[in-house]
Amino acid sequence: MSLVYDVIIIGAGSVGTPTAMFLAQQGYKVLVLDRNASPGQSSNKRAIGGLRATHSDPAKIRLCLRSLKIFSTWKKTYGDEIEWHQGGYCFVAYREEEEKTLKEVIPMQKRHGLKIDWLEADELRKLLPDLNPVGLRGGTFSPEDGHASPLLANEAFYRQAKKAGAEFKFREKVTGLEIAGGKIKGVKTDKGSYAAEVVINAAGAWAAEIARLAGMEVPVQPDSHEAAVTEPVQRFFEPMIVDIRPVKGSANYYFYQHATGQIIFCITPSPSIWGYDERETSEFLPMVSRRMIELMPRLKNIRVRRTWRGLYPMTPDGFPIVGWSKETEGFLLAVGMCGQGFMLGPGVGELLTRLVSRKPAPEDEEILSYLSPYRSFVSEEKLK
Repeated sequence: MSLVYDVIIIGAGSVGTPTAMFLAQQGYKVLVLDRNASPGQSSNKRAIGGLRATHSDPAKIRLCLRSLKIFSTWKKTYGDEIEWHQGGYCFVAYREEEEKTLKEVIPMQKRHGLKIDWLEADELRKLLPDLNPVGLRGGTFSPEDGHASPLLANEAFYRQAKKAGAEFKFREKVTGLEIAGGKIKGVKTDKGSYAAEVVINAAGAWAAEIARLAGMEVPVQPDSHEAAVTEPVQRFFEPMIVDIRPVKGSANYYFYQHATGQIIFCITPSPSIWGYDERETSEFLPMVSRRMIELMPRLKNIRVRRTWRGLYPMTPDGFPIVGWSKETEGFLLAVGMCGQGFMLGPGVGELLTRLVSRKPAPEDEEILSYLSPYRSFVSEEKLK
């Protein structure tokens, strides 16, 4: 006989864990299933911690503004230290192409509540005096963005979710979905079966595999990205710095100085590296370090402590997939976060809670239109 829940969430990562917390706080009986031994052990623990609402579409801006509010007030609200630091985000431009791209989206960003401005080169170097001035055209700065620890934050969501009554079962692999008359009825794992009329797919890089169990094909596939962390040094800059110039081997790269002093950095490979391989490569560090030192020469003498590699669950257009399945009633998708699950997670968790409780917010219809599982996937996120 199956244990009965109101909602079952597949995945205890950056999206599933905050969603469990919000649903449990609303009184729902929630079960979270994860194949790993503890929460946040897939993509979450490999995230570098950036938190921004600086995006090029209304849906992600609105969701991430909510996430920023939750992260920035977390310690005051719940008492947990998650290493939140409001250093802002800076997208730099050294070519006309990047300047045009960044300036084009500013009016829309401001309309949807983002605090952001274009800074000319002289102004930008007052903010970041160590930037290479040669060819610098300027950049955008959004001061309310920041960063936090993905591990500490996910653990904090997990504790609060359990405190509110959510149950978590680890080391359980989902093997099937119970479906009858076109409606979801529960979940089967390698250890048991559980009943619920709502199942949320928040399975990250394994989302397509779970969706197929409900008769759906969702265009989510994992793309390997590498990151690294240096030794801690005295703070000498505040924002996350993002350089979206494409060069051979990489589409962009970004780095920031964590609250505890380390420089943490990542690169977006080009072409993409599809698949589940999470082994570090010998190409990453020489490639990204050359780009970073050219942009900020002061970085050259800081020692790198370690590198790692994680999976970005990518969609064709760079936007997440969030919404109800038309094929199976009660099956709700929250997948394809494109490496931004940490910054989107709390905002998406609140949205999913409103969808389950049938209490939409005024802006939810627009958000869901951008993130629909049934969209054409032909547009492209400019600041992904």
